[in-house]
Amino acid sequence: MTVDVHIVTPEREVWAGAVQELIARGVDGEVGILAGHSPLLVQLAIGPLRMLQESGEIAAIVDGGFLHVSSHEGVTRADVLASHAELADEIDVQAARRRLEDWENRSAEETDGVAKGEIAKAMARIKLAG
Repeated sequence: MTVDVHIVTPEREVWAGAVQELIARGVDGEVGILAGHSPLLVQLAIGPLRMLQESGEIAAIVDGGFLHVSSHEGVTRADVLASHAELADEIDVQAARRRLEDWENRSAEETDGVAKGEIAKAMARIKLAG
C-alpha cells in the first residue's frame, strides 16, 4: 500500500505521486506517514520532505506550510500546502549561497526577524542540494 502525495504551492503543483513513506519536518519534530495513517494536520517547519519509493528517494524543500493527511476507503492521501517548495534537483545552490550571504550581511541591521527566516531557507536549500 502507498500514500498519495501532493506538494502544492500557490503557483503550481510541485510534485504528485505514490510513495511508501513521506517524512516531513513539523514545527514540533519529524513525522512519518505510511499508508493507513490516521487523519492529521501538521504545521511544517522550513526543511526537507523525503518521499520514499521502491525505486529510491525523492527530496524536496518547503518554506513552512501545512501537511494534511486523510485516509478514506483504504486510500491515504497527504497534501503538502506551502507558500514555496522545490524539488532537490530544482534548487540553484549558487543562488542559495548568494541569498545566504546577502541575508547574513543584512541580519546585523535587522530587528524584525525576517533575516533569520531567510537565512534558514537558504541554509536548508544548501544542505539538501549542496
